[in-house]
Amino acid sequence: MIVVIGGGPAGRYAAMRLSGAGKKVRLVEKRSAGVGGQCLHQGCMTICALNDVARLMDQARGFQGLGILGPISEFSYESLIHRMQETIRIIAGVLEQETVQAGVEIIHGSADIQGSSLLIDGVETPADAIIIASGAHPKIPEISGCCLPGVYTAHTLLSMPDLPKKMVIIGSGVIAAEFAYIFRVFGSEVTILARSSLLRTFPDKLVHEARKDLAQVTIEEEVTVAGITGQNHVTGVIIRDKEGIREIPADVVLLAAGMVPNTGFISGITCDPNGALIVNDRMETSAPGVYAAGDVTGTGYLTPVARHQGRKAADAILGNSFEPEPVAVPQAIKLKHDLAYCRKPGNGSKGISIPGPAGPGTFWEVQNKRTGSSSIEFDENGDVMGLSEASPAASVAMAYLGWMMNSDIRIEEFDRFIEVHPSADGIPWLLKYLNGKRKS
Repeated sequence: MIVVIGGGPAGRYAAMRLSGAGKKVRLVEKRSAGVGGQCLHQGCMTICALNDVARLMDQARGFQGLGILGPISEFSYESLIHRMQETIRIIAGVLEQETVQAGVEIIHGSADIQGSSLLIDGVETPADAIIIASGAHPKIPEISGCCLPGVYTAHTLLSMPDLPKKMVIIGSGVIAAEFAYIFRVFGSEVTILARSSLLRTFPDKLVHEARKDLAQVTIEEEVTVAGITGQNHVTGVIIRDKEGIREIPADVVLLAAGMVPNTGFISGITCDPNGALIVNDRMETSAPGVYAAGDVTGTGYLTPVARHQGRKAADAILGNSFEPEPVAVPQAIKLKHDLAYCRKPGNGSKGISIPGPAGPGTFWEVQNKRTGSSSIEFDENGDVMGLSEASPAASVAMAYLGWMMNSDIRIEEFDRFIEVHPSADGIPWLLKYLNGKRKS
């Protein structure tokens, strides 16, 4: 029997792959709402659901400004959350059915791991191998007032009863930016508090595009949060910056300060200073027969990376060879446009950019000069080092472009590439242009 702890992307992928190879697999899921992990219940799918509505409202207001549509209909935050939770339950049921049909036994309970020993609901359980795929949870910063009513994380935000009038978001990464866009479109007054700068790991061109989409959000950078104020409920956030100390009023505070691996139930296995399980290139931990995959290893906090690691852990147990590690991992954020990029290690010595073309989702943005952008970074040999795009479908395009980069496909091969038209994707045009310049 192989036991997998956690039914998120890493755990499910590993369990189903092992079962498909003829192994007896038991998956232990602690979450009462079912499998799917935070990606389904508090992460990717939540953002997709909320962003779909926000983009629709944003576009409708744009058409209203052009005189094409009349006033938009009334918005019900309560109905949105209710319908979204209904859909999440349906998806969780589909995932559970899919997992069981793949031959995996699912049990709902809590695990404790002490070295190579496993306890499920307090009962010692033998296992030929264990895969820990317990995910991560939001980091709670060490500032006063974090326990006040009205303070939320991405994992608790769906319990917020009403649309806030004034929301302050503590954090400057993807989660902070995505929720800032969503709730500003919904009608909240939103402020982002960034310890350094907004989306600091993203290419400069995409940060520029993000600021366009967040134009109605107040972004305070290089500030220190001194505390959250209030007695029976949040009333504001105190910050320090180079001008002194001041308070920003708020009736809701969203903590978006990063993630922490879920390793509190584990002892006797080596972790790094941030609590992430340390694994070798075979996803093995320091305990014999115990593997780890996904967010619990602290690597990236990205669903595709978690799936990749889940497959790798399963293959290690099965004795299979591994697929090559990706050199470049595509990433994206969803605002009014998708902002997506893929980069190899190192920096391209040159770069070129063009505005996004008119196409589905961008035609009506031409007059506003908001069609997005496409950019390429390349080295002195003409090899692509990085790609980035802001467009309605940049996430889909970047996945294939990332595969191109990881497969070492060269720029000249794009002379044979025929794109779909119309499209808001400008990267193929830019690659062909760059190749033509190199040949001339």
